[in-house]
Amino acid sequence: MSVTSPAETAARTPFLKPLIWALILFLCVTPFLLIFAVSFGHKIEGASWEWGFSFANYQRVFVGASWPDEITFLYLQKLYYSLYYAVIASVLAVLTAFPFTYLMTGLSRRAQSAWLVFILASLSLSEVFIVMGWDVLLSNRSGLPMVFKETGLTAWLKEVGWFDTLREWGLANPRNVKFKTSVFATVLTMAYLVWPYAVILLYPPLSRLDRSMVEAAQTMGAGPGTVMRTVILPSVRLPLAGAILLLFVFLLGVYVAVTVFAEPAKQTMAVSVYEAVRGNTLNAPFGAAQAVVLLITAGIFLVLGQWLSRRGTS
Repeated sequence: MSVTSPAETAARTPFLKPLIWALILFLCVTPFLLIFAVSFGHKIEGASWEWGFSFANYQRVFVGASWPDEITFLYLQKLYYSLYYAVIASVLAVLTAFPFTYLMTGLSRRAQSAWLVFILASLSLSEVFIVMGWDVLLSNRSGLPMVFKETGLTAWLKEVGWFDTLREWGLANPRNVKFKTSVFATVLTMAYLVWPYAVILLYPPLSRLDRSMVEAAQTMGAGPGTVMRTVILPSVRLPLAGAILLLFVFLLGVYVAVTVFAEPAKQTMAVSVYEAVRGNTLNAPFGAAQAVVLLITAGIFLVLGQWLSRRGTS
């Protein structure tokens, strides 16, 4: 039985490779080009929108619609909160996933497989389902605040003086602790959303880690902290940075968690894009302009991450 080599297959179908590349480019590039083109259109009052070539939408994003008479940075503030939530949540997810993944790689193959299957299965849960669960858990009437009150933890916090600190941080009202709405609940939920991805991203480099180096350092008298700082972290610093960067870009587009847990004044540009496109205004060009700004911001951070990784390996 003859076996056809890849070169022979390519020679028989010379059009197949260009067709595949054309299809990939069409599916990946066309949506971005359409969004970019729509961003230059303009809204028709009392109707939908029409094509055009105006920078008014970008002007509104950066300095407000009334510039130069009045300058507002409302949408830049939304971009700031997009970056703020994404940075903290991605770092938190990687920091908590790293020790778990490291310990998991020290288990037997069977145990590792069981954990990986469980983590991969958790990815089937939608963002809506996860946010709903956290909404119940952090609810003021049926969640952790009720537990704090019924167990006496709220009274204890008031006695030791920590309750006033929680109120300053926006995590308590005059009667009890609260987690909705707050930056804490938003970041915690976003970190939980990407935590399985962090484990999957960190598993390959940690599973390939040479354990003999760790054992040698322990034999020479190094403690767990010293081993972690001088042996393990230097070996996986680039995968750690790459995982944080990928999760950061992913979290820039989170919508449901922000709408449920963030205060209206601290919502992100992803929420603003949806409100412009699907909300009461139906201003697709302005939503597209915000999406382009968010996309360019993500691209800048990706390029910066690549540059830092190359500099770290040189």
